Amino acid sequence: MKKFFVEFKNFISKGNILDLAVAVVIGNAFNAIVSSLVQNIIMPVIGLAVGGINVADWKLVITPADPATGAAEAALYYGRFLQSVIDFLIIAFSVFIAVKAMLRLKEGFKKINEKRPTAPEKKEMLELGMDPKKEEDVVSYRKKKAEEAAARAREEKEKNPTEIDLLKEIRDLLKGKEN
Repeated sequence: MKKFFVEFKNFISKGNILDLAVAVVIGNAFNAIVSSLVQNIIMPVIGLAVGGINVADWKLVITPADPATGAAEAALYYGRFLQSVIDFLIIAFSVFIAVKAMLRLKEGFKKINEKRPTAPEKKEMLELGMDPKKEEDVVSYRKKKAEEAAARAREEKEKNPTEIDLLKEIRDLLKGKEN
C-alpha cells in the first residue's frame, strides 16, 4: 500500500500534471469570462438584430403542453444548441488569439535572448577583452567560436575517419595502382 502512495506522489509531482492542473483551473476561469461575454454582451446584440428574441429560447414545438392532462411540452430546443455552438466558436477563437499572442511574445523573447550572450560567454568575452554589451563583439565572438568548433570537427574527422572515408581512400589507392 505504501508503494502505491509513493507512486501516486511521484505521478502528481511531475511537472506535466501540475501544468495540466493549472491549465484546467485557468481554463475554467477563462470559460466563465467568455461565457459571460457571450451571454451578456454578444447574444443581446444578436437578439436585438433579430428583433429582441433570445437565441437560446428558439425551439420547434413537436407537441404543445396540454394543461388538461398536465402533459409537458415536447420540443426541439435548437436555440440552446445554437447558443452552445456560438459559445464554443467564441471560446475557441479567444483561445486561438491568446495562444497566438503568447507564441509571438515567446518568439520575441527568444530572439532577444539569442542576441544576449550567456554567462559563460560573457566571462570568456571579458577575458578576451571584448564587451558583451556590444552586439558586434557578441557576433564576432560567436563567429570565432563557430570557426573553432568547425576546425575541431575537421581534426576529429581526420583522426577518426568513417568507414566511408576509409573505403574512398582504398578506392583511390587501387585506382593509383591501375595507372
